Amino acid sequence: MEAKLFLDFLNERQSVRAYSDAPVEAEKLERCLEAARISPSACNAQPWKFIVVDNPELKDRIATHTTAGRLVPMNHFTRQAPVLVVVVRENPNFTSKIGSVIKDKPYTLMDVGMASLQFCLQATAEGLGTCIMGWFNEKKVKELLKIPRSKRAELIITLGYAAEGYPLRPKIRKKPTEISSYNQYS
Repeated sequence: MEAKLFLDFLNERQSVRAYSDAPVEAEKLERCLEAARISPSACNAQPWKFIVVDNPELKDRIATHTTAGRLVPMNHFTRQAPVLVVVVRENPNFTSKIGSVIKDKPYTLMDVGMASLQFCLQATAEGLGTCIMGWFNEKKVKELLKIPRSKRAELIITLGYAAEGYPLRPKIRKKPTEISSYNQYS
């Protein structure tokens, strides 16, 4: 893929907060999961599990635990999305775990982030919208999905087709000079 085209593609990816009721085709969902599966990870630990929630009743029950209540209008769109994907952080392999301790770096969190992004980029390529959320009642979500107490449900990704007319918003980002420097921190 041409470099400029890839940047254009990255600008298409956005957090979608309004969904149509069109179902997500199984083959598109499987390609998103495959994109996550082949994501890089420290020492090839692959410390993730993606739980696809497409049962409408269960999805709605999980969605009730993603909002901040009536006073703070946050994540109310989760009920609209036809699919929720809960990203669980799994235990790392031995070398990744030792590396995390020695270097004092949470490699598993970085790995989950990369796999989640690859899932979302594939969704964009499929014409689907996503929104990655970290704000939810983890305890309740874990109970509903029977996630073991020793595991962390780190993220929930909404997945579906954006509502008709949902605008492609310009990205508001810091200036390049604010996020990068050469040869020293400045």
